[in-house]
Amino acid sequence: MRSHFSREIPFMRHRRTFLTLSCALVVIAVIGIVVRGLVFGIEFRGGTEIDFRDTGDVALGRMRDALVAAGEVDPTVQTTVTEGSQGFLVRSDTTDPNTANAHAEAAAAALGLTSENYTVTTIGPDWGADVTRSSAFAFGVALLLIVAYVSLRYEWKMSLVAVLALLHDLLITVGVYAWTQTAITPNVVAALLTIMGYSLYDTVVEFNRINENSRELRDGVHRTYYQIANFSINEVFVRTINTTLTSVVPVVAMLLLGGSTLRDFAFAMLVGELLGTYSSFAVASPLLAIWKTRETDWARREAKYGDAARRDVEEPAQEGTR
Repeated sequence: MRSHFSREIPFMRHRRTFLTLSCALVVIAVIGIVVRGLVFGIEFRGGTEIDFRDTGDVALGRMRDALVAAGEVDPTVQTTVTEGSQGFLVRSDTTDPNTANAHAEAAAAALGLTSENYTVTTIGPDWGADVTRSSAFAFGVALLLIVAYVSLRYEWKMSLVAVLALLHDLLITVGVYAWTQTAITPNVVAALLTIMGYSLYDTVVEFNRINENSRELRDGVHRTYYQIANFSINEVFVRTINTTLTSVVPVVAMLLLGGSTLRDFAFAMLVGELLGTYSSFAVASPLLAIWKTRETDWARREAKYGDAARRDVEEPAQEGTR
C-alpha cells in the first residue's frame, strides 16, 4: 500500500497551508479594495478618456499642467507605450463631448501636438449606469447557473464549494486591480466572466473524479475521503497543468504585444487563470474533503483508517528513500 501512495503528490497533506494562504490573499485583496479603492473606467461612471500618442519627450507633469490650464479638473494621467512610442492616457469626469474636445485641443496646442496625436472618447453617466447594471446582472445569472448545474450534476455541497472557489478567484483578481489601481472596464468584466468558466472547469473535472472514485475506491486501497480526494487530484493534475499552459501562453502574448484594449482583458485573464488552477486543488477540493469527512460514514472511516491514511498520504517522499 505504501508503494502506491508514494507516487502521489500529497495535496491533502498541505491543505491547511493552502487554505491559510488563500485566506491571507483574500484578506489582502479586501484591504486593497477598502483602502485603495477600485478605479472604474469611464464606461461605468461616465466621463472622458483622452488617448495621447507619440508625445515625444513630453513629461507627465507638463501633460497634467497643460490639461489643468485647458480647463480639466483633477484629471488622472497615466503614461502609455504604443508601438514603442511614448504617450498618455487621460481620464476625467467631463461628460460633455464638446467641452472634452476643446480641452484636448487646447492641451495639445500648448504641448506642440496636433489633432493626429490624440483621440477623445466621452461617455454619459446614463450609459455608464446601464453598463453597471448589465454587468451585475450577468454575474448574478452566471453564479445561479453554476450553482444549479453543479447541484444537479453532483450534490449541493459541491456546488457551494465551487462557488466559494469562484468567489476566491474573483475577489483576489479584483484585489489585484485595487492594489495596482488598474481601471476596471467592460473588457475586464468580460475577462472575469470568462475566468468563472475556467475556474469552474478545473473544479468540476476534479469533483467528477472525486465523485466517481468515492463510489469505486472506498473499499480498496483508498478508504478515507482525504485519500480519495488526493488520488483524484493526482489523476487529473497533469491535464489541468497542460490546459492552463495552453491557455496562458496566448494570454501572455496579448498582455505583452496587444494594445491597451487587449491588455485590459489579458491582465484579468492571466491573474484569473492562474488563480483558477490553484483554487481547484488548493481550495475547492480540500474544502470539500473537510466537509465530507464530517459526514457519518466518512467520519467513521477517518476514525478507523485515518492514522494509516495520513502516514501513506503525508509521507510519500520518505517511502522512496527506504
